[in-house]
Amino acid sequence: MSVKHPVIAVTGSSGAGTTTVMKAFQHIFRREKIKPGVVEGDSFHRYDRKGMRAQLKDEEAKGNTHFSHFGPDANLIAELETLFKTYGSTGTGKVRKYLHDADEAAPHKQDPGTFTPWTDMEPGSDLLFYEGLHGGYKDDEHNVAKHADLLIGVVPIINLEWIQKLHRDQNMRGYSQEAVVETILRRMPDYVNHLCPQFSRTHVNFQRVPTVDTSNPFIARDIPTADESMLVIRFADPKGIDFQYLLSMLHGSMMTRPNNIVCPGGKMSLAMQMIFTPMILRLMDKKRRA
Repeated sequence: MSVKHPVIAVTGSSGAGTTTVMKAFQHIFRREKIKPGVVEGDSFHRYDRKGMRAQLKDEEAKGNTHFSHFGPDANLIAELETLFKTYGSTGTGKVRKYLHDADEAAPHKQDPGTFTPWTDMEPGSDLLFYEGLHGGYKDDEHNVAKHADLLIGVVPIINLEWIQKLHRDQNMRGYSQEAVVETILRRMPDYVNHLCPQFSRTHVNFQRVPTVDTSNPFIARDIPTADESMLVIRFADPKGIDFQYLLSMLHGSMMTRPNNIVCPGGKMSLAMQMIFTPMILRLMDKKRRA
């Protein structure tokens, strides 16, 4: 953790709602005139798209049918930890970008699914903002989580996460349902062993729970909308949280435990801005005083 150079990390699987978090933070940063150094978790994958396909085949040939991006072996965990630690000390660090599609790749004159070269972060950022799979990772050798000044978990209940992945991969990426299900099953051990524990290290968790039937996610025709969901917000340390203010502003919300608020799913962005704006301003105040 750092006073002079704060690190904010959002952890959660792709399609879990981390994009909503990104937009909420963009509003905060713009409104409060804060310059973030933004880092995408995909840039710390160990293999590019072709390399990952080849590695999957090699792992399957060795009998490992559970190799996935959810596990540490497919990611540069040491380099991610180094970035958080180095940024906290110096306000900079080594980063690169993963080029997801042709539009992202064109300016770099590279193929989609490849990485740009490692470079130093652009100087002058007020804080580091990371969004990806392993911002709260910890094992016997590495502890990424301890370097985050604010660690946020975003996780829909598992059936909803599967529905979102099925619809995204089938409709946007052209995968068959069988291929998506195979990916879900392959990732499950890593999800249980390496992603779930991160949500116990976060300062705040956001969990979206649908209020419609998702019993069989593999036949769902539509993704439950925000208005068809409730949002469970859990604070690791409720001290200093003005719950009465949040309840008064988030209409339709209630407290279910001393550190839990439940509110309508459509208020996720508003809730995030109300909760994180004072937290970020406190980090900025400490930074100025340091």
